[in-house]
Amino acid sequence: MNIVLLGSGNVATHLAIALKAAGENIVQVFSRDLTNAITLAEKVNAEPISSFSDINHKADLYIIAVKDDAISEVASHLAAAEGLVVHTSGTTDVKVLSEFIKNTGVFYPLQTFSKSKEVNFKTIPLCLEASDDSQLEVLNRLAKKLSSNVHEVDGAKRKVLHLAAVFACNFTNHLYALSNQILTKNDLNFDIIRPLIAETADKAMVDLPENVQTGPAFRNDESTINKHLTMLADLPELQEIYQTLSNSIKLVHK
Repeated sequence: MNIVLLGSGNVATHLAIALKAAGENIVQVFSRDLTNAITLAEKVNAEPISSFSDINHKADLYIIAVKDDAISEVASHLAAAEGLVVHTSGTTDVKVLSEFIKNTGVFYPLQTFSKSKEVNFKTIPLCLEASDDSQLEVLNRLAKKLSSNVHEVDGAKRKVLHLAAVFACNFTNHLYALSNQILTKNDLNFDIIRPLIAETADKAMVDLPENVQTGPAFRNDESTINKHLTMLADLPELQEIYQTLSNSIKLVHK
């Protein structure tokens, strides 16, 4: 399959590498920044482009892997594309594409990506949606080359998945960052709590998170909670987060 990839960020990079490894032909990599296009294109033996006018309209598949608020604009430049056009967003409606293009779909990898860290694409959930059954079958065949975890998911459920992912991934990682802020402020190294993070994640892999909850809020240990809040007196934004999350834990486990 001849593929044009529009984007050069984290998702685009990992997807391009996985597609190339699966034997697919990345014809072009588009980025507004030609340097970024070149960097990714060199990894997958593709032509780097930075102008919409240079897009090859004869490809089989066009994958838009850009930030959500840029998808519509990119799609508007693909009206002449003969192949299937998909985006990789968790929250953007497929109708954003169908405004300009007939054959459309969604190819959403439910994973967090960083360019510097390899991932096992075979385990990544790929959530698919398409404008008709024939296009869905095309995406299914492609997705199963990349992953053994493929799902047909409509737009409403895909948005729910993305919302849940923000809580499970983005917010959790931010809490790690706040934890590091507290440690650094007190001359302690983040490495000391890495085993705790790993064990917490491991438990969530074998049981429901609510079944393995621990901590002062779970135990209703008001004395410890109040001590922690006092320790955060000079960090009111963290104090507010601590109180909000403690109240949420109490509500779930009352």
